[in-house]
Amino acid sequence: MNAGFDRLSLLATFIRIVERGSISAAARDLGISQASASRQLSALEQQFGAHLINRTTHSLALTDAGAQCLADARGLLEGWDAMVEQLNEDGERDRLQGPLKVVAPVALGQLHLAQAVLGYQRQHPDVTVTWLLQDEVVRFAEIGCDLWIRVGAVPDDTLIVRSLGEVERLLVAAPMFADGAVLSDPEQLANFSCAALAPYEGGQLVLTNTGGQTRSVEAQVRFSSDNIFAVREAVLSGSAYALMPRWMVDGELRSEELVNLLPDWRGDRLTVNAAYQPVQRQTQRLSALIDHISAAVAAIPGVEPCR
Repeated sequence: MNAGFDRLSLLATFIRIVERGSISAAARDLGISQASASRQLSALEQQFGAHLINRTTHSLALTDAGAQCLADARGLLEGWDAMVEQLNEDGERDRLQGPLKVVAPVALGQLHLAQAVLGYQRQHPDVTVTWLLQDEVVRFAEIGCDLWIRVGAVPDDTLIVRSLGEVERLLVAAPMFADGAVLSDPEQLANFSCAALAPYEGGQLVLTNTGGQTRSVEAQVRFSSDNIFAVREAVLSGSAYALMPRWMVDGELRSEELVNLLPDWRGDRLTVNAAYQPVQRQTQRLSALIDHISAAVAAIPGVEPCR
């Protein structure tokens, strides 16, 4: 085993320890003893001459040097993977393989993008995918993901962000809501209860009509949730209207379980973004996945190309 491989192994062990939050858990994942994993961490700290992780009986915490090491280590290992792909001369250069870890929004990831990723894996069966669904802002480097798909702005200027499409949002309600009326003026909403998706809406709704006129309306929020499925249930129950992405309610609009309450008006568009770390060489498996997801997002009802 050469020295270069030794160093990469030490970095890989360090990354796994941080991701798992436990030396013993990392050791199990790597198929080595806890003592061996601990020795590798100590050896890495000795090589750098810096303390990387503060260890207590119950927890691990990165030091400042450890946080910097973590980001750089991931970049080095990704660069190594990309170089192996590029230089492979054993006839398998075009065969994608290796792990990918992706964080995606809960609803979009569950209803649309999971199928896209499974389709990608059918094309590339040697790629393993860890598919995590959460709407909260992630600490990209700390959780060790390769790709973060987010609806809305990506609040991390260290990442490369690729916009995949813009989400159309419209006001929807159950047919029995407002006695079956279809509204013509946003001011009419003041008389009705609103269900709000907490990350994106509060008491103010900004709407734009087909002629480009913009109106800000004070909503009477009676139900608020950070879960879009719960907001949709509130709307289907007939207790409130809500500003919803078309992709979330397209089926219900077609089946007439829901109606477009204010047909000439739309909410602000939200952008679906793909974010990833800048590295000198991107792995082919990640580049191919981003392209695959981009095509899948473009095919979702109510998602249009970015302007």
